[in-house]
Amino acid sequence: MKLNDLRDNEGARHRRIRVGRGIGSGKGKTAGRGQKGQKSREGVSIAGFEGGQMPLHMRLPKRGFNNIFAKDYAEVNLGAIQKAVDAGKLTGSDVDHAALKAAGLARGGKNGVRVLAKGELKAKLNFTVAGVSAAAREAIEKAGGSVTIPEIVPAAEKAKAKKGTAKAAKAAK
Repeated sequence: MKLNDLRDNEGARHRRIRVGRGIGSGKGKTAGRGQKGQKSREGVSIAGFEGGQMPLHMRLPKRGFNNIFAKDYAEVNLGAIQKAVDAGKLTGSDVDHAALKAAGLARGGKNGVRVLAKGELKAKLNFTVAGVSAAAREAIEKAGGSVTIPEIVPAAEKAKAKKGTAKAAKAAK
């Protein structure tokens, strides 16, 4: 085999159909849209339309509730943390979101990590996390560790404080 013989498998690449480019293309004039009617026009979006019949997505009952104010925490169990310590993935006595993420324990968690009590913890660790269950806090303290939950200042309060400092700086001038 030579470099000039290399090519894709048969059928691996398809040429894009250039519609509406004349009679010789096989897709000229109406470009495969048929004649007249709503679907032959440009900019028509009728996905889910069932010819006037009540569409399926409207016939099905509504279920559940999505809380737009819900916090997104990465949940990590004490047993998984102990496993990571034993495997050497989690080194040092200070554990926070970054350390848990680096160890492959915390996935996601836009609002931080919440530690849960499933499993057993033997290592003495100091946690700085967004949340911890009561049983997990008890188990951590029993192992000789500590839990710190940093105070989160809402964005509105931050903006208000920033605005106040800007006014004070202006008044000082």
